[in-house]
Amino acid sequence: MWSVRVVEFALPKNSRIKPGKFWPRPEGATNLRTFKVYRWSPDDDENPRVDTYQVDMDKCGPMVLDALIYIKNEIDSTLTFRRSCREGVCGSCAMNIDGTNTLACTKASDDVKADVKIYPLPHMPVVKDLVPDLSQAYAQYASVKPWLTNSAPAPERERLQSNEDRAKLDGLYECILCFCCTTSCPSYWWNSDRYLGPAVLLQSYRFLADSRDDAKGERLDELEDPFRLYRCHTIMNCTKTCPKGLNPARAIGEIKQMLVERRG
Repeated sequence: MWSVRVVEFALPKNSRIKPGKFWPRPEGATNLRTFKVYRWSPDDDENPRVDTYQVDMDKCGPMVLDALIYIKNEIDSTLTFRRSCREGVCGSCAMNIDGTNTLACTKASDDVKADVKIYPLPHMPVVKDLVPDLSQAYAQYASVKPWLTNSAPAPERERLQSNEDRAKLDGLYECILCFCCTTSCPSYWWNSDRYLGPAVLLQSYRFLADSRDDAKGERLDELEDPFRLYRCHTIMNCTKTCPKGLNPARAIGEIKQMLVERRG
């Protein structure tokens, strides 16, 4: 007689998100949007919560980042998030908005039809509120040696390449390391200690594809590993979510192809 044991998976009690504070509408405001924002602080023993803010859109810019800045300046100065360029270039304000990883500075509030729900990038430790801890991701980035390696003597000016070779870098060099792709990848969620993730692998291929780099053999040696590269199962979340319109999955496929061709 077989017995079946049912296993119940649940978040630890201190990880369960609870309702937070509701901030009243600004006096006299008529053009309102509701923003529901994840809040958590390491300075107390409280569970994460979701605070609700009523934002006067007549006094606020059109992007989600504008709304967050308005909330911090006008409503709740304790709200914490990263931001810098406001132009989709630095990647600092990457977060999960309306269920999708994207940049707050390029995501228009009007693109969200209901309440605007804002969370930190998923499956990363949280420093505070909307700020994820990217230490591991940056360490993985450093591990692929993201710089040009060339053993030939340095030229008087730059190392030249043809227009055709230069074109091979399009869709690679534009990556801003926001890690929207990496944190949308289920393979990275479960194997982040060993799998490099889409952003880092795209950066790795950027140098593998560069005609001026002569360390391709060493780079491929480092990637030929069951986890560092081959945990990618072409789920394509990375390509779907990239706010710059890049295709990390294609770059990963190109690395796999290079390894196959090297084996002969």
